[in-house]
Amino acid sequence: MPVFITGVAGFIGFHLCKRLLNEGENIIGIDNLNDYYDKSLKLDRLENLQHIKKGSFNFEKVNIENKDQITKIFNKYQPKEVVHLAAQAGVRYSIVNPDAYSYSNLVGFLNILESCRNNKIKHLVFASSSSVYGGNVNLPFNESQNVDHPISLYAATKKSNELLAHSYSHLYNIPSTGLRFFTVYGPWGRPDMALFLFTKAILEKKPIKIFNEGNMIRDFTYIDDIIESLVRVIKKPPKKDISFDKNKPDPSKSWGAYKIFNIGNSNPIPLMDFIDEIELSLNLKAEKIFMPMQPGDVKQTFADTTRLEEWIQYKPTTTIKEGIRKFIYWYKDYYKK
Repeated sequence: MPVFITGVAGFIGFHLCKRLLNEGENIIGIDNLNDYYDKSLKLDRLENLQHIKKGSFNFEKVNIENKDQITKIFNKYQPKEVVHLAAQAGVRYSIVNPDAYSYSNLVGFLNILESCRNNKIKHLVFASSSSVYGGNVNLPFNESQNVDHPISLYAATKKSNELLAHSYSHLYNIPSTGLRFFTVYGPWGRPDMALFLFTKAILEKKPIKIFNEGNMIRDFTYIDDIIESLVRVIKKPPKKDISFDKNKPDPSKSWGAYKIFNIGNSNPIPLMDFIDEIELSLNLKAEKIFMPMQPGDVKQTFADTTRLEEWIQYKPTTTIKEGIRKFIYWYKDYYKK
C-alpha cells in the first residue's frame, strides 16, 4: 500500500521519503517545485531520492491548488495513507505575498481533503505549525490551549487547516492527525531558516541579522527526531474518543477520529546560545546586527510534547550541539566550503 506524500521535494518531505524508502516502502510523492527558495536544492533532494534502491518512488510535479490534477493522482495510485506537508511556508513571507498562502494553504489543503474523502483514506497526517499559538504567553505551549489569536497570516492558514481537517474527520470519518512543528532544522534544511542563513553569512564573512535584539527563544527540533516521530504517527491513526466531553471541549481532542499534537524538542534554547553554538562549530565569530522584532514573529516557543510522547513512545534525543554540527558538516560538503 503506497504512502502518498505532498511536498516531497521540501525539507521535511525529503527526509521522510528517504527514511520510508530505505525501509522498503512504496512512495507516491508530489511537489510543484516552486521558486520560494533555490529550486536547485529541491531538485538535488529529488535526485537523492531517485538513487535509493529500496522501495519504489514515483514522483509527479503537481500543484495542490489544481483540483483536477490532485484528483487524477489519487485515482491513479489509490493511496490509503496520506502525509500532507506541502504548503507555502514562512511567517515573514506571508506579510508580503498573502495570495500564495490562500492558494496553497487553503485551496490546496481543501483539495487534499476532498481527495481523501473520495478515496476512503485510512489516515491523513498533516502539517500544522507552532505559529498557531500566536499571542499565547503561557509556556510550555500545550494542545489544550486556545489558539484563536494568530499573529500572522501563515499561522491563520495553519489554524484553518486544523479546523478543516476536523470537519472532514467528523463528516466523513477520515482518521486525521495534525502536527504542530516547532522550528525544525538539520541537513538539507530550508535556506530561509535561521541556521542556514547564519551559517552562510558567517562563512562568507557577512553580518547576521538578529531580530528582537536577540531576545528570542526557540524550541529547535532536529530533523531525525521529527522523522522518527512522523513514521510512528503514520502507523497509528486516531480513533474516536468516546470520553470526549462536549460540555467542556478540549481543543486537542475530538469525538471524531482526530488528534492534534505538538512535535518539538521540548527544550527551548535562547537565540544567542544557538548562535554561540554555530560559531563554535564553525570556529568563526559572527558580525552581529541587532534588529527590532519582525511583524508576525513570536518571542518564544516551547513545546509540551507529553501527549505525543505517550502516543508514540518516543522522545527526541538530539542535542543542539550535535544537530548544528551535523548541519554544518552537510552545508560545507554540499556547497564545497
